[in-house]
Amino acid sequence: MNTQAQNQFRIFLVGDACEDVYHYGSCTRLSPEAPVPVFSESHVTSLHGMSSNVCANLRALGTSVVHIRNDTLIQKHRFIDLSYGQQVFRCDIGDSKKIDECHDNALTQYTPENFDCVVISDYNKGFIGKKIVESIKKRFAGIPIFVDTKKKNVDMYGGCFIKINDKEYQSIISKPTDCRFIVTLGKRGAMYNESIFPTKKVDVFDVCGAGDVFLSGLVYGFMNTGKIEDAIEIANNLATISVTKQGTYVVCEDDL
Repeated sequence: MNTQAQNQFRIFLVGDACEDVYHYGSCTRLSPEAPVPVFSESHVTSLHGMSSNVCANLRALGTSVVHIRNDTLIQKHRFIDLSYGQQVFRCDIGDSKKIDECHDNALTQYTPENFDCVVISDYNKGFIGKKIVESIKKRFAGIPIFVDTKKKNVDMYGGCFIKINDKEYQSIISKPTDCRFIVTLGKRGAMYNESIFPTKKVDVFDVCGAGDVFLSGLVYGFMNTGKIEDAIEIANNLATISVTKQGTYVVCEDDL
């Protein structure tokens, strides 16, 4: 599929965002102070995380994106041992308490006529609250809304497509009856309307950001085909590619 041959769909994206910081190095000895490894750093890279990763992937797939995100800086520092390609430690900064909630004034300059789809990337860090969801649904009524959420009460997302992983789906305590769930199942693929959409087997290297890639592929696929089943196939394929890569992955045209 050639992204250049597709319409440039316009996406309104809102969600919690962070910076993924990767520290690469090696652990060759134990500390004399405590039974812990000493990490010798060789280099550091920074990538877009959470809704910013969704934004990067949607743009890489050829869509036009307006991205509303939190101002509070959240960083996820991952320390990777290059000898084994394994994460040995992670340190999160900036999300020890709920971040400021998104308010209605973030929407005032945008109208549904300017967009083909809405995406809500809700990592449950505090940016996405019930009021802003109600405002989005009211303002953008009539166009599809895709949600990826880690909330346990998802009543606010009635009428939406909800992408969620299996563990989080099993943890839901309250949900509306008029939403459509796409449940990711890891190496088994994804489930929709009790049907399993399998994915091909690959050697999994890093699952970080795979859910964001799946969501981006799902939205892109639905915009181009109008069929959620076809969109799931595209999302499965792109997420499968992402887990074979080190770090937060952004798809490219060749992946399609």
